Amino acid sequence: MNLLQLRYFVSIAEEGSFTRAAQRLLVAQPSLSQHVKSLEHELGGALLERLPKGVRLTSAGKEFLPEARSAVTHADRAKRNARSVFGLEGGELEVATVTSVAFGVLPPAFELWHANHPSTRIALREFTHRQALDDAVRAGVGDIAVGPRPPHWKGPLVALGWEEFVVVLPRSDPLAKSKRAISLEELADRDWVLYGPDHGLTHLIQTACARVGFIPRSVAQTGQVAAAAHLAACSLGVTIVPSNVLPPGLDAGVRRLKSPLVRQLVAFTRRSWSPLAETFLQALVVLPWDQRPHGATVVD
Repeated sequence: MNLLQLRYFVSIAEEGSFTRAAQRLLVAQPSLSQHVKSLEHELGGALLERLPKGVRLTSAGKEFLPEARSAVTHADRAKRNARSVFGLEGGELEVATVTSVAFGVLPPAFELWHANHPSTRIALREFTHRQALDDAVRAGVGDIAVGPRPPHWKGPLVALGWEEFVVVLPRSDPLAKSKRAISLEELADRDWVLYGPDHGLTHLIQTACARVGFIPRSVAQTGQVAAAAHLAACSLGVTIVPSNVLPPGLDAGVRRLKSPLVRQLVAFTRRSWSPLAETFLQALVVLPWDQRPHGATVVD
């Protein structure tokens, strides 16, 4: 068993297809298949079930995947750390985050950091759910993670600031014509643009609405925060997005909530900051972060 075989297996498992994995890895598909067959032969059984369209993990494959992914991740991290010691240049900075933070928070930090490390490549790993981000970092993904505060985190963590959620309404909605903050209760009879079942904001919105006594009526669903704002602007319904990801020039009503919903954003890592991660942390902490509004409700 070698690292290349593990890397190939993990890519196939994540892509669900030999063809897509070969494209991702930039290798020939027959070579990819041969490496996986050799791995399965060494282990004594099938890790993947070949289907007419794609593949799926066998029970053994499901057990094998977390450790294989962890081995690949740690090997990549060891290489990056070694390169970072050799002058912090020519290596790669891997940043793990959630999609809304990638869009609304990180670009200024990347701009500032890249100016001082122009030869170091940035690899952004995005997750749609906070829990998926936390699990990935525990498994070794990322030199540094930026996202909502993970509960009961035992590794290094630095508080950065607060992210407030706002309501996006069609211009035609009566609530959009007023400048006042609105309450969630006023949106109980509205159609909603929501996110997919695996998206972190789905749980946030449903929980917040349940607290005030209603279930949001979904008429459209998307996996992208910016797309949700645009769909709301097109009169499909109302939605909630982080204020820092509002698309520029959005033709919609944007209102704060009377009882603001906020979540704390932090930088964190699994064990210790690598030298390269520490340089990016410095770029993060000097940004102008929002403070927690008075009377705000903290959400996950």
